[in-house]
Amino acid sequence: MNQPSMIFTDIDYDAQGKQVDWLHLPHSVNRSAYGAIAIPIAVIRNGDGPTVFLMAGNHGDEYEGQITLAKLIRELVPEDIQGRVIILPAANLPAAMAGARVSPIDQGNLNRAFPGDAQGTPTWAIAHYIDSVLYPLADYHHDLHSGGSSLKYVPFCSMRKSGEAALDEASMAALRAFDAPLSLVWAYNPEGRLAGAAAARRGLVSLGGEFGGGGDVNRASLAMLEQGVRNFLHFSGVMAKPQQSAAPQRGTRLMEVSSREHYVYAREAGLLEPVVDLGAEVREGDLAGMIHFVDNPARAPEPCHFRRSGMVVCQRHFGRVERGDCVAHLATDC
Repeated sequence: MNQPSMIFTDIDYDAQGKQVDWLHLPHSVNRSAYGAIAIPIAVIRNGDGPTVFLMAGNHGDEYEGQITLAKLIRELVPEDIQGRVIILPAANLPAAMAGARVSPIDQGNLNRAFPGDAQGTPTWAIAHYIDSVLYPLADYHHDLHSGGSSLKYVPFCSMRKSGEAALDEASMAALRAFDAPLSLVWAYNPEGRLAGAAAARRGLVSLGGEFGGGGDVNRASLAMLEQGVRNFLHFSGVMAKPQQSAAPQRGTRLMEVSSREHYVYAREAGLLEPVVDLGAEVREGDLAGMIHFVDNPARAPEPCHFRRSGMVVCQRHFGRVERGDCVAHLATDC
């Protein structure tokens, strides 16, 4: 039986105009017996048309998307659109306020919590509200990521194959319309707990992406993301294209991650010395990095090798690794 969400709000999703308010998630603690976590949300509606749901702060230490959507909330007015735009700029608010990947309250990773739990701890309750309330309102969805503190990425927009041909075709068209220099297709998809996987189950045309990383804010990534989100709004039909486009589409390099062999994992704990640059083209068997053992400096370092050829689109940002940490991963041309 589907339980109703305990999250409440003064937002009227059917009202015309612009509303900026909060989702209130009951959270009873020592300092506030009847308190609630106030998660910001904006709804802009003008007449009938498609609904686009934009979210960031799924991971709290990924900042470009949070900044982009905060700006968009301030800038968008109802006259700009035909339809409805729902914006959740800090979806896992406790994580966002802590600048952390997971919530400090329940150690929950929102992007591993779908479809959520109506009566669960905060992270799972947020996932449940998104999945059961916001997704059914939407036609289009974009979940903005940036690699987080532990990873660095070549910025890209992405879509995840759902196995539904028509939906994947529509998401691919949206990916091309976003017009990032690099576009990535996640063709290897064993994980069903992701926001994007949940959106696909709801039949939404859905995009993702990694627009930076390392726990900072990259100006070039931010500019690309801000323009790309507007391109996505134009594509959806919720926002009219400007009569005179600022610039023609640049075109995108389309790549994919289609197997576990795209990833390199640490086999030992130690200090990681990367030996290739982010964005480099490598061949199967090339060295990705060396793990050094400073507590036993006479021991030879442990090599980490790429298991196939491709572009290095991701590298670990932290110097210290534990066995099982992702050292790097590749993408290959489609």
